[in-house]
Amino acid sequence: MIKPGSLSIDLNWGGVRVPKMKTRSCAKKRFKVTGTGKVKYKKPGQRHLMTGDSGNQNRRSRKAVIVADADMKVMKKVMPYSF
Repeated sequence: MIKPGSLSIDLNWGGVRVPKMKTRSCAKKRFKVTGTGKVKYKKPGQRHLMTGDSGNQNRRSRKAVIVADADMKVMKKVMPYSF
């Protein structure tokens, strides 16, 4: 007897299953999707060696940033189930 789910054919529908798209682990750890569908991330460079930077640079890098519109196509590809 064949166990359900062991074949690549869905017996309930009669067609071939489409493989699931995987979310990139690196992307889900670094990016968050806002309620309006924009993607935000934290600027790099806030861990160590900040004494050489000016105070303005350090304050500016604390805020989260929205991903540019040109990069949204890539974001939808690496995080397919977030939109």
